[in-house]
Amino acid sequence: MQKLVSADLCKYDARPHEENIAAIKRFKEQENALLLCHTYQRPEVHEVADFVGDSYGLSVQATKAAQSTIVFCGVHFMAETAKILNPQKRVLLPSLDAGCGLADAIDVEGVRAWKARYPGLPMVLYINSPADVKAEADIICTSGNTLKAIEAAQGNRVLLAPDKNLYYSFADKTSKELIPWEGYCPVHKAVTGDMVEYAMAEHPSALVVVHPECNPDVTELADAVLSTSGMVEYVRESAEREFIIGTELGLVQLLERTFPDKEFYQVYDHKSCDESCVCPYMKAITLGKVRRSLEQGTHEIMVPEDIRVKAMTALERMIAIGRDR
Repeated sequence: MQKLVSADLCKYDARPHEENIAAIKRFKEQENALLLCHTYQRPEVHEVADFVGDSYGLSVQATKAAQSTIVFCGVHFMAETAKILNPQKRVLLPSLDAGCGLADAIDVEGVRAWKARYPGLPMVLYINSPADVKAEADIICTSGNTLKAIEAAQGNRVLLAPDKNLYYSFADKTSKELIPWEGYCPVHKAVTGDMVEYAMAEHPSALVVVHPECNPDVTELADAVLSTSGMVEYVRESAEREFIIGTELGLVQLLERTFPDKEFYQVYDHKSCDESCVCPYMKAITLGKVRRSLEQGTHEIMVPEDIRVKAMTALERMIAIGRDR
């Protein structure tokens, strides 16, 4: 996976850590701001967050926000989602480099043509997608409630987009016929079955826990296939002490901080980590850029109202059905 080359330079990135923390706390109060942070973000960004979670949890928190400003420490589609759910609030994304390889794998023109080939079929759309594509969906899902969304869709045939690995993860768990879009997450697709088998040989006592965006040869080796929040709860409830984790580095770091008495192994430990285990888009946001966002109001996210209203319906259905885990 290529490393993101950023043109988004921020003078505050050179400032001392403690200075940035203090400035963020000061401006957060001054701007009446809520900081929402995805689990894959940098540890120092977690440090200033009001809530850390996965896409589903962050969406729910966005609907509960009492503050007038939401600073979204995640990627672009997540900030768009917060704006869709909170049209009256100012939503800021600290870096416009914070895109998403999976969201880039789908576009509204392609989706309309795809739906035209299957007239009348409902579309379950993974939340990792642009706002205008969400407006074409019947219901949105996250990795934490994909199966519930599939079962909630009307009929026995369902379009599922954009991650084909979600299709592989859930096709055998439903009686419905799933018709997948051909997209994938570059970070999770980089995880291979051979990597997992190597990690299992190195750590034979460890349970294998992976994300459903991983390839089929990875998920079939796993003891559990879960969303990021599901992984945290699985580790919390497990009596076991060792875990091989198949997802982005940020979740591994979060688990290490949350459960210091347990051991966590990345599937990449046996090779040079060439950025494959790191999502460069998630790492585009730094402490300095969070500070800049609060001080300068960068970068405000806007969603056209006609798109927002349609996407809102699909998102509300996602929230209403709750999560699988």
